[in-house]
Amino acid sequence: MAQTRNMDHATMAKRGFLLGVGLFVVGALGETVGQAVAGPLPGWEQLLLTNMEAFGIVIGLLSPLVFGIILPLTE
Repeated sequence: MAQTRNMDHATMAKRGFLLGVGLFVVGALGETVGQAVAGPLPGWEQLLLTNMEAFGIVIGLLSPLVFGIILPLTE
């Protein structure tokens, strides 16, 4: 008896997209507001915020593709 777990692909795609958008917004606002308020940011903070922007874009684009198109087709 093989049990299959039903996933709500639409909800997962939406939440993944919103996670990506959230990461991008926090990274972009952190760079802009951080430099305006505190002056030049240290290298590690600049790298962290830049990586948040990049991962936000990647997650925001891949989540709907993976959870909305690819996984439903494989079930």
